[in-house]
Amino acid sequence: MASSAAGTQTHFRACNLCEAMCGVRIEVEGGRITSIRGDEKDPFSRGHICPKAVALKDLHEDPERLRQPMRRTASGWQPVSWEEALEEAARRLHEAQSKHGRDALAVYLGNPTVHNAGAMLFVPQLLRMLRSRNSYSATSVDQLPHLLAANQMFGHQLLVPIPDLDRTSYLLALGANPLASNGSMMTAPDVRARLRAIQQRGGRVVVVDPRKTETARIADEHLFIRPGTDALFLFALLHELLQRPRMERLASFTDGLETVRELAREFTPERAAGPTGISAESIRRIAREFSEAPTAICYGRVGTSTQAFGGLCQWLINVINVVSGNLDREGGVMFTRPAFDLVGGPRALSGSRGGFGRWKSRVRGLPEFAGELPVAALAEEILTEGQGQVRALLTFAGNPVLSTPNGGQLDKALASLDFMVSIDPYLNETTRHAHLILPPPSPLERSHYDIAFHVLAIRDTARYAPALFEPGPGAMQDWRILLELRHRIEVLRHGRSLRGTLKYQAMKRLGPEGILDVGLRAGPYGVRARGLRNGLSLSALKREPHGVDLGALKPSLPRRLATPGKRLQLAPAPFVEDVKRLRDTFPEGAAPLADGELLLIGRRHLRDNNSWMHNVPMLMSGKSRCTLMMHPEDARALGLEEGDEALVTSRVGEVSVPVSVTDEVMRGVVSLPHGYGHRREGVRQSVATKHAGVSLNDLTDEQRLDTLTGNAAFSGVPVRVTRATARG
Repeated sequence: MASSAAGTQTHFRACNLCEAMCGVRIEVEGGRITSIRGDEKDPFSRGHICPKAVALKDLHEDPERLRQPMRRTASGWQPVSWEEALEEAARRLHEAQSKHGRDALAVYLGNPTVHNAGAMLFVPQLLRMLRSRNSYSATSVDQLPHLLAANQMFGHQLLVPIPDLDRTSYLLALGANPLASNGSMMTAPDVRARLRAIQQRGGRVVVVDPRKTETARIADEHLFIRPGTDALFLFALLHELLQRPRMERLASFTDGLETVRELAREFTPERAAGPTGISAESIRRIAREFSEAPTAICYGRVGTSTQAFGGLCQWLINVINVVSGNLDREGGVMFTRPAFDLVGGPRALSGSRGGFGRWKSRVRGLPEFAGELPVAALAEEILTEGQGQVRALLTFAGNPVLSTPNGGQLDKALASLDFMVSIDPYLNETTRHAHLILPPPSPLERSHYDIAFHVLAIRDTARYAPALFEPGPGAMQDWRILLELRHRIEVLRHGRSLRGTLKYQAMKRLGPEGILDVGLRAGPYGVRARGLRNGLSLSALKREPHGVDLGALKPSLPRRLATPGKRLQLAPAPFVEDVKRLRDTFPEGAAPLADGELLLIGRRHLRDNNSWMHNVPMLMSGKSRCTLMMHPEDARALGLEEGDEALVTSRVGEVSVPVSVTDEVMRGVVSLPHGYGHRREGVRQSVATKHAGVSLNDLTDEQRLDTLTGNAAFSGVPVRVTRATARG
């Protein structure tokens, strides 16, 4: 904290409300925030922020944010002491496992977990102690295909190839809208300027998406593609690129090229043209441009992950970058070398490599990945009786009723639990079912270091910020809540022991900062690194309030690989075997739809972040963004006009929503934003009520999955649309 004008203090940190890690400058006077703007001295974001950063003030001051533990009673929610709440939570969770087996307790981790260093470091400790196979997270409604492809090809789930945006000549983006997401699985602040820079140096940006997104509007070219057919388009590109592969030095440590060549043989541009809606001529041209560009990137995001062939899509994207010679190359896709290294750091601090299929879900037999089951299985695991039925649930910073498929079914399932506890600062659509809510302080009342997003950044940097404010009286940090629950459950299991007590006291003293310091010192730039006498440590970062620039991404293969023999696996068996499913689904063209059916896709807006930004007045102001985008010809055929209320029906539910008629969505496709629907009874959402909208996940189907990975298939859900009300 630095002093500026009399009575004013200035605080520097990174915004933690999305992946971009934008540096912010916060001015405080009299204990209240008076200004939030971009930190121009941040070496990564260079002064850029989006509207969400200003919302840090509103989230901190939000009167609806819980500030003490709450217990649900017959007469409503009542405050309770921390000691009483933690003792009850530990006892009830322990009882569920003691009476019904360890898998009777499920855990769900929401997206904000990865924005919180304390959670990142202490959640795994709790999970290892609980030993339940019913662990779930937002991973399986988002990036699971990325992580499985990385695990199988490169040996670690976090060895995700990152686009080197600042040096590329050609960006081919599928199902990605970085202007709204600020980059995703690609931490890139001020991505608009970075894309413009590609064009200014003579390069091209090409977007393939069923919707003409904000990113597509500034691209050099946009091609509509039918939802769920991206794997065919990618295979056709690969078919063309294999005519003249340019693997260069990658070939010396890569296995599986001939297998890939044989698989791609049948997927010609002509075969892909009908199902995708992209002509064979366009596919060949894109392949030629990609091949001839000095450097090129193939990048796919949510649209290619959350579909029936999400795993194949992410595998094929990696394969395309390899065979074109653009993996581990400046201007292509590269691997980060973060200061706190979750891949190559000390084993005790490293992230899970990502085991696959070691067990399956009880009801449907869905595969485990990295110790988690697909969250699409959670409701049925609660509702289906028998040995192993989930009877208790612990949620951390999540709202799966709004963010996972068939939210209505999960809403009913949560109401049937014997016990539920939520570590969350809000009473929301999910936590309203909890028996206890344990609220942590606001993001500005804890220190911050982006452990996860430095792994995904397009440039290696490091930045630490202490807490801006002291937590309120009686507040307890998230990591302490997790540590206390773990310790109390261990005592209930084994009784008090000297070893257990010493371990608990040691972790309590160490805290996130102590673990972070160990990781930084042992990392590639740390004081223990060979030849670095003045390397990074936590104290060194504290002296750099704007963060430190560690340089552009550098080639690191094969030494960075975590596979046996450090061999790049181009054709892992799970992906090779899944090609048959793609072949069978599209034998002679597009999979037919029933008469009157349309394909539903989601979308994201810059001022939204999943389901957890709807308490902020500034972000929710203006015209409602929760509308059903529909092509003019589809609207005309259904007798709908701009602003009409439409009834959208899927296999699992229906919603009523205003229509937005636009040619920016492909014919035969309709689009709803995700993260809305804050209407459930018992939820205090005074700000959100005005623009509560409807939940996309009251329409998405828990039975529609990528069967390879278990990831939810949100994109391309068949729906019917009819008029809900007559025009007034």
